[in-house]
Amino acid sequence: MTFNLIIVAALVILGVVLLLIEFFLLPGISIAGIGGAIFMIGGVIYAYIYLGSTTGTATLVLSLIMLAGAFVWLVKSKSLQKIALTADITETVDNSELKSLKKGDTGVAVSRLNPIGKVMVNDVVVEGKSFDGEFIDEDAEIEVVRVETYNVAVRKRITN
Repeated sequence: MTFNLIIVAALVILGVVLLLIEFFLLPGISIAGIGGAIFMIGGVIYAYIYLGSTTGTATLVLSLIMLAGAFVWLVKSKSLQKIALTADITETVDNSELKSLKKGDTGVAVSRLNPIGKVMVNDVVVEGKSFDGEFIDEDAEIEVVRVETYNVAVRKRITN
């Protein structure tokens, strides 16, 4: 019986540790989370099978309390602040050159628009996006269809 208790305790503790690693260190669903859940469930099932329903129920309740307690302790402790990302990003992209462009301006494709690339309009190089999804070759003449927040929508200029 002592051996069975050791197995149950080891499975539950390993499951709790793996689940805490999953919650706090690894993003998404990974092997640690799946393994932690399997170990915890396996420990509870082992307790039900080999130690009886009373001990199995006690194991289930204690393992959930242990997981919740460890979770709360880790959240409140200062240990996670050492690895937490605390930098604030205050910089923004400078899009002031887009304000000088307007619908109908013409220019040239600096790179191939596939469907996004670089275009030069009014001696300003900005990111251009093909308005209709058509690929536009490099050095092709283009016309601005719409000025957007971060780029301009363009199409091939039709020359007569």
